[in-house]
Amino acid sequence: MFKKLRNIARTRTAGTFIYWLVRFYCSTFRLKIENESSWINYLEQGGKVLICLWHQHLFTTIHIASRYRKYQVGVMVSQSLDGDIASRIFESGGMITVRGSSSRGGLAALREMIKRVKQYNGGVHVLDGPRGPVGIIKPGVITLANSAGAVIVPMVVIADRAWYLHSWDRFMIPKPFARVELKFLSKIELPKAMDEDEYENQIRMLEEIMKPYLRL
Repeated sequence: MFKKLRNIARTRTAGTFIYWLVRFYCSTFRLKIENESSWINYLEQGGKVLICLWHQHLFTTIHIASRYRKYQVGVMVSQSLDGDIASRIFESGGMITVRGSSSRGGLAALREMIKRVKQYNGGVHVLDGPRGPVGIIKPGVITLANSAGAVIVPMVVIADRAWYLHSWDRFMIPKPFARVELKFLSKIELPKAMDEDEYENQIRMLEEIMKPYLRL
Protein backbone atom coordinates (compact mmCIF):
# COMPACT_ATOMS: atom_id res chain seq x y z
CA MET A 1 0.00 0.00 0.00
CA PHE A 2 2.79 2.42 0.97
CA LYS A 3 4.65 1.68 -2.27
CA LYS A 4 1.47 2.29 -4.28
CA LEU A 5 0.99 5.67 -2.59
CA ARG A 6 4.62 6.62 -3.34
CA ASN A 7 4.10 5.72 -7.00
CA ILE A 8 1.05 7.98 -7.09
CA ALA A 9 3.07 10.75 -5.41
CA ARG A 10 5.59 10.75 -8.24
CA THR A 11 2.98 12.00 -10.75
CA ARG A 12 2.89 15.65 -11.81
CA THR A 13 -0.60 16.17 -10.37
CA ALA A 14 0.39 14.73 -7.00
CA GLY A 15 3.62 16.75 -6.97
CA THR A 16 1.66 19.95 -7.54
CA PHE A 17 -0.79 19.02 -4.77
CA ILE A 18 2.03 18.28 -2.29
CA TYR A 19 3.77 21.53 -3.24
CA TRP A 20 0.68 23.63 -2.48
CA LEU A 21 -0.02 21.63 0.68
CA VAL A 22 3.48 22.46 1.94
CA ARG A 23 3.03 26.11 0.90
CA PHE A 24 -0.24 26.28 2.86
CA TYR A 25 1.35 24.69 5.92
CA CYS A 26 4.40 26.96 5.79
CA SER A 27 2.19 30.04 5.52
CA THR A 28 1.54 29.63 9.25
CA PHE A 29 5.21 30.28 10.02
CA ARG A 30 6.42 33.65 11.25
CA LEU A 31 9.09 33.64 8.57
CA LYS A 32 12.08 35.93 8.36
CA ILE A 33 14.49 35.83 5.41
CA GLU A 34 17.90 37.29 6.13
CA ASN A 35 20.61 38.51 3.72
CA GLU A 36 18.68 37.58 0.58
CA SER A 37 19.47 40.80 -1.30
CA SER A 38 23.22 40.22 -1.16
CA TRP A 39 23.27 37.21 -3.47
CA ILE A 40 20.33 38.38 -5.62
CA ASN A 41 22.08 41.67 -6.41
CA TYR A 42 25.25 39.75 -7.21
CA LEU A 43 23.35 37.39 -9.54
CA GLU A 44 21.45 40.19 -11.28
CA GLN A 45 24.74 41.97 -11.95
CA GLY A 46 25.99 38.91 -13.83
CA GLY A 47 27.61 36.92 -11.02
CA LYS A 48 27.05 33.18 -10.72
CA VAL A 49 25.63 31.80 -7.48
CA LEU A 50 25.41 28.29 -6.05
CA ILE A 51 23.13 28.14 -3.01
CA CYS A 52 23.98 25.24 -0.68
CA LEU A 53 22.00 23.72 2.18
CA TRP A 54 21.66 20.60 4.30
CA HIS A 55 19.09 17.95 3.33
CA GLN A 56 17.61 18.44 6.81
CA HIS A 57 16.50 21.98 5.88
CA LEU A 58 14.73 21.25 2.58
CA PHE A 59 11.14 21.50 3.83
CA THR A 60 11.00 25.27 4.32
CA THR A 61 12.82 25.94 1.04
CA ILE A 62 9.85 24.49 -0.86
CA HIS A 63 7.82 27.42 0.48
CA ILE A 64 10.16 30.07 -0.94
CA ALA A 65 11.15 28.37 -4.23
CA SER A 66 8.70 30.43 -6.29
CA ARG A 67 10.42 33.66 -5.17
CA TYR A 68 13.27 32.77 -7.51
CA ARG A 69 11.27 31.35 -10.42
CA LYS A 70 12.45 34.03 -12.86
CA TYR A 71 16.10 33.02 -12.35
CA GLN A 72 15.44 29.45 -13.63
CA VAL A 73 17.47 27.99 -10.79
CA GLY A 74 18.63 24.42 -11.33
CA VAL A 75 18.80 21.74 -8.62
CA MET A 76 20.20 18.20 -8.80
CA VAL A 77 17.72 15.48 -7.78
CA SER A 78 18.49 11.77 -7.50
CA GLN A 79 17.31 9.19 -10.03
CA SER A 80 15.10 7.30 -7.59
CA LEU A 81 11.44 7.06 -6.61
CA ASP A 82 11.97 9.65 -3.88
CA GLY A 83 13.80 11.77 -6.44
CA ASP A 84 10.81 11.52 -8.78
CA ILE A 85 8.57 12.87 -6.03
CA ALA A 86 11.00 15.65 -5.09
CA SER A 87 11.42 16.58 -8.74
CA ARG A 88 7.68 17.10 -9.22
CA ILE A 89 7.50 19.25 -6.08
CA PHE A 90 10.47 21.45 -7.01
CA GLU A 91 9.23 21.88 -10.57
CA SER A 92 5.87 23.06 -9.21
CA GLY A 93 7.82 25.79 -7.44
CA GLY A 94 9.47 26.89 -10.67
CA MET A 95 12.84 25.21 -10.25
CA ILE A 96 14.60 23.24 -13.00
CA THR A 97 15.56 19.71 -11.93
CA VAL A 98 18.64 17.89 -13.17
CA ARG A 99 18.46 14.18 -12.46
CA GLY A 100 21.42 12.34 -10.98
CA SER A 101 23.34 11.77 -7.75
CA SER A 102 26.70 10.55 -6.46
CA SER A 103 25.48 6.95 -6.76
CA ARG A 104 23.61 7.08 -10.09
CA GLY A 105 24.00 9.29 -13.15
CA GLY A 106 26.13 11.70 -11.16
CA LEU A 107 28.74 12.69 -13.71
CA ALA A 108 26.24 13.53 -16.45
CA ALA A 109 24.08 15.45 -13.96
CA LEU A 110 27.10 17.36 -12.66
CA ARG A 111 28.01 18.39 -16.20
CA GLU A 112 24.43 19.52 -16.84
CA MET A 113 24.39 21.52 -13.59
CA ILE A 114 27.66 23.24 -14.51
CA LYS A 115 26.18 24.09 -17.90
CA ARG A 116 22.98 25.48 -16.32
CA VAL A 117 24.78 27.64 -13.76
CA LYS A 118 27.03 29.05 -16.47
CA GLN A 119 24.02 29.87 -18.65
CA TYR A 120 21.47 31.07 -16.08
CA ASN A 121 23.81 32.12 -13.22
CA GLY A 122 21.96 30.28 -10.43
CA GLY A 123 21.86 26.81 -8.90
CA VAL A 124 21.01 24.96 -5.69
CA HIS A 125 23.02 22.09 -4.21
CA VAL A 126 22.12 19.80 -1.29
CA LEU A 127 25.41 19.22 0.48
CA ASP A 128 24.79 15.79 2.05
CA GLY A 129 22.07 14.43 -0.25
CA PRO A 130 20.52 12.29 -1.40
CA ARG A 131 21.34 9.63 1.23
CA GLY A 132 23.96 11.08 3.55
CA PRO A 133 25.75 10.58 5.81
CA VAL A 134 24.17 13.56 7.51
CA GLY A 135 26.46 16.57 7.83
CA ILE A 136 29.15 15.18 5.52
CA ILE A 137 29.76 17.43 2.53
CA LYS A 138 30.50 15.64 -0.71
CA PRO A 139 33.15 17.09 -3.05
CA GLY A 140 30.67 17.73 -5.89
CA VAL A 141 29.77 21.15 -4.51
CA ILE A 142 33.33 22.41 -4.88
CA THR A 143 33.69 20.91 -8.36
CA LEU A 144 30.38 22.44 -9.45
CA ALA A 145 31.06 25.92 -8.09
CA ASN A 146 34.66 25.99 -9.31
CA SER A 147 33.84 24.72 -12.82
CA ALA A 148 30.91 27.12 -13.21
CA GLY A 149 32.81 30.10 -11.80
CA ALA A 150 30.19 30.53 -9.09
CA VAL A 151 30.36 31.78 -5.52
CA ILE A 152 28.94 29.49 -2.84
CA VAL A 153 26.11 30.92 -0.73
CA PRO A 154 25.33 28.74 2.32
CA MET A 155 21.68 28.75 3.34
CA VAL A 156 20.37 27.54 6.71
CA VAL A 157 16.96 27.27 8.37
CA ILE A 158 16.45 27.99 12.07
CA ALA A 159 13.16 27.27 13.86
CA ASP A 160 12.27 27.96 17.48
CA ARG A 161 10.28 24.72 17.56
CA ALA A 162 10.22 21.84 15.10
CA TRP A 163 9.80 18.12 14.63
CA TYR A 164 12.84 16.05 13.56
CA LEU A 165 11.98 12.84 11.76
CA HIS A 166 13.70 9.52 12.43
CA SER A 167 15.30 9.53 8.99
CA TRP A 168 18.98 9.48 8.00
CA ASP A 169 19.03 13.30 7.86
CA ARG A 170 16.72 13.97 10.86
CA PHE A 171 14.52 15.92 8.45
CA MET A 172 13.21 19.10 10.07
CA ILE A 173 9.58 20.21 9.88
CA PRO A 174 8.92 23.43 11.83
CA LYS A 175 5.78 23.27 13.92
CA PRO A 176 2.76 25.39 12.96
CA PHE A 177 3.18 29.08 13.85
CA ALA A 178 6.87 28.59 14.65
CA ARG A 179 9.33 31.44 14.29
CA VAL A 180 11.41 30.41 11.31
CA GLU A 181 14.50 32.18 10.05
CA LEU A 182 15.86 31.38 6.62
CA LYS A 183 19.36 32.82 6.59
CA PHE A 184 21.71 33.25 3.66
CA LEU A 185 25.29 33.37 4.96
CA SER A 186 28.17 35.32 3.43
CA LYS A 187 29.28 34.45 -0.09
CA ILE A 188 32.30 32.16 -0.41
CA GLU A 189 34.58 32.80 -3.37
CA LEU A 190 36.79 29.84 -4.28
CA PRO A 191 40.40 30.19 -5.42
CA LYS A 192 40.66 30.03 -9.19
CA ALA A 193 43.33 27.31 -9.09
CA MET A 194 42.96 24.46 -6.59
CA ASP A 195 44.85 21.23 -6.05
CA GLU A 196 43.50 18.23 -4.14
CA ASP A 197 44.59 19.61 -0.76
CA GLU A 198 42.84 22.92 -1.43
CA TYR A 199 39.64 21.08 -2.46
CA GLU A 200 39.63 19.25 0.88
CA ASN A 201 40.41 22.48 2.72
CA GLN A 202 37.43 24.22 1.11
CA ILE A 203 35.14 21.33 2.08
CA ARG A 204 36.36 21.46 5.69
CA MET A 205 35.84 25.21 5.88
CA LEU A 206 32.31 24.89 4.46
CA GLU A 207 31.49 22.17 7.00
CA GLU A 208 32.75 24.40 9.82
CA ILE A 209 30.44 27.18 8.65
CA MET A 210 27.37 24.98 8.16
CA LYS A 211 27.51 22.37 10.94
CA PRO A 212 26.55 24.71 13.81
CA TYR A 213 23.10 25.02 12.15
CA LEU A 214 22.60 21.24 11.82
CA ARG A 215 20.83 19.11 14.43
CA LEU A 216 22.39 15.65 14.64
